[in-house]
Amino acid sequence: MKHLAAYLLLVAGGNATPSNDDIKKVLSSVGVEVDESRLSALLKAMEGKTAAEAIAEGSSKLASVSAGPVAAAGAGAAGAAASGEAAAEEEKAEEKEESDEDMGFGLFD
Repeated sequence: MKHLAAYLLLVAGGNATPSNDDIKKVLSSVGVEVDESRLSALLKAMEGKTAAEAIAEGSSKLASVSAGPVAAAGAGAAGAAASGEAAAEEEKAEEKEESDEDMGFGLFD
């Protein structure tokens, strides 16, 4: 991931096709050790492609991936937590409204 991040930083900086040495220079400037096998795999995968093309290709692959029950469970848990928070806030609002209604005295006191 760090190799890809360095690659994309170089692309964002104006270097459309970063070389092995360019990526090593970026990583070493922040004290990160370079893994030669991962770096060569990244450069091989990026041969003949621009960063934008690779991102578009990855996005289309990601769109076809099924989220499955894990995502549904996560969404359900998030929804339950949000509804629980909403109920707690509503309860607090009701308590505040009740205490504000009579302001400590009744209409016919």
